Amino acid sequence: MIPKSNFAIQNDFAVFEQPSFTFKLNYQDENFRGFVNNLDAVKQAVYLILNTERYEYLIYDWDYGVEFSDLIGCEKNYAAAEIERRITEALIQDERIKAVENFEFEFGKKTITVYFLVKTNFGDFEEQRQVKI
Repeated sequence: MIPKSNFAIQNDFAVFEQPSFTFKLNYQDENFRGFVNNLDAVKQAVYLILNTERYEYLIYDWDYGVEFSDLIGCEKNYAAAEIERRITEALIQDERIKAVENFEFEFGKKTITVYFLVKTNFGDFEEQRQVKI
């Protein structure tokens, strides 16, 4: 038997989007202190996501980062299609990013350089990443 209650759930709450205000990364100056917000914060997040191998670090959730290490030794056209899919899936996890598109590839001997456009709530920017294959 399921108990019945006279309490009603009220929808008198509001949902607020969290600010993207965060610490600015600066590897050259140990004494540097600064913050970034909006588009610069998203650019920094994209940089961190694309430079973190997924499942490799216990500190990160399994949804954080991107998988590139298993593409070593793969055929170039397959690797390019996988890189596009994996970058898109990794970046879309961030709620500030609306879309990742306009992928272009440069094939090297053992690398693929990928150029793409990241569309965010704060504006668009171009990004690139070199992947070993």
